[in-house]
Amino acid sequence: QVQLAESGGGLVQPGDSLTLSCTISGTIYSSDRVFWYRQTPGKEREFVASVKWRDNIKQYGDSVKGRFTIYRNANKNTVDLEMNSLKPEDTAVYFCNVYSVWGQGTRVTVSQ
Repeated sequence: QVQLAESGGGLVQPGDSLTLSCTISGTIYSSDRVFWYRQTPGKEREFVASVKWRDNIKQYGDSVKGRFTIYRNANKNTVDLEMNSLKPEDTAVYFCNVYSVWGQGTRVTVSQ
């Protein structure tokens, strides 16, 4: 059974960079896709990025294109989210997801 653990969140200033990591325990199959979502209070969970495990095909939400990059590391069984040029509106709890499995989330706060 797959388990996910996010890490790397914190408090940063606008314009800063931060990298989140999703550590995957269990078996990821080549056809699987790993997702990053984010959520703020009162809003629906928003798609951020995803990567297909086999062929490394990546997708991004419109609000993060050009600023965020998703990386898969098959050796470490991690999926990292590199976030650059952070904005206050990027403030959220970020979640990793595979199938119906979700991590506990890691909080990112972008503020002066």
